[in-house]
Amino acid sequence: HKQDPEEHLDDQMLMSTDKCLKDLIGDMSTSGSGSGLPLLVQRTIARTIVLQESIGKGRFGEVWRGKWRGEDVAVKIFSSRDERSWFREAEIYQTIMLRHENILGFIAADNKDSGSWTQLWLVSEYHEHGSLYDYLNRYTVPVEGMVVLALSVASGLAHLHMEIIGTQGKPAIAHRDLKSKNVLVKKNGTAAIADLGLAVKHDSTTNTIDIPSNHRVGTKRYMAPELLDETINTQSFESFKRADIYSLGLVFWELARRCSVRGLHEDFQLPYYDLVPSDPTIDDMRKVVCEQKLRPNVPNQWQSCEALRVMGKLMRECWYVNPSARLTALRVKKTVSQLSATKEIKI
Repeated sequence: HKQDPEEHLDDQMLMSTDKCLKDLIGDMSTSGSGSGLPLLVQRTIARTIVLQESIGKGRFGEVWRGKWRGEDVAVKIFSSRDERSWFREAEIYQTIMLRHENILGFIAADNKDSGSWTQLWLVSEYHEHGSLYDYLNRYTVPVEGMVVLALSVASGLAHLHMEIIGTQGKPAIAHRDLKSKNVLVKKNGTAAIADLGLAVKHDSTTNTIDIPSNHRVGTKRYMAPELLDETINTQSFESFKRADIYSLGLVFWELARRCSVRGLHEDFQLPYYDLVPSDPTIDDMRKVVCEQKLRPNVPNQWQSCEALRVMGKLMRECWYVNPSARLTALRVKKTVSQLSATKEIKI
């Protein structure tokens, strides 16, 4: 039995203990298909992680901080009834060319069968600040900080939405659950989009949409009007991207409220906090968003700060009732990057 040279390489790579995760992933994405580490390596990494502490609970399971060779990693542990979400997210993360500085860095997926039950792991980079939701609850942000965060969320979404043609290409992907809890804040003040368990992929050669067979729906509070009243055309991939943009506008609103200008800022709130209960039903949301056509309040004082004025205008252009009137992620990204250029903000 002649040893497969690739398998041999993987073992060697793993055995060289001076390799940190960044090196490992870097090696693979430059030499391999750009779609992440080989499954054998993923499994070996996952099985040598020591869990340290639970850092969050979601509807899919729990997130832990773990250690691998002295490095912090995040481990999302799915309950076995949510196997579809686990499988979907692992599959999307391993799409060729998905790696991007504003999308959470995926390391490994593993399913450990302990006889009586299956533990489903998803290992990714660890970001100590946690989600944008946690971050904005704790801190206000200066104008520059707001622009950097807004630009990185828009860049991450633009990368997801973009199709890259070619053998090393990537399909266009829509997130379908964009919210401040699914955006992570990195040490350098930029953001990374996480939680791709609901994402849909578009195959442009066959013009088909790969929708996960998943009982989960997006977060009701962030659902676009066409999802709430079920008028969305699920045959068109554009529809899913446009629904993401609506959610992006809401995330921007949460962020802009916490922007401190001359010591003035608002307290942290979720979108529609003043209009619906804390755990709204689809019905609650539909009444407000579709029937009353209400949107979060854009305060007048934002007009006195150029960056906040632009952010307010962007939000409104993401929230249009008519999905085709909304901006694209690329357009949002360009507008915010002009903001950072005019402000001479160093990113």
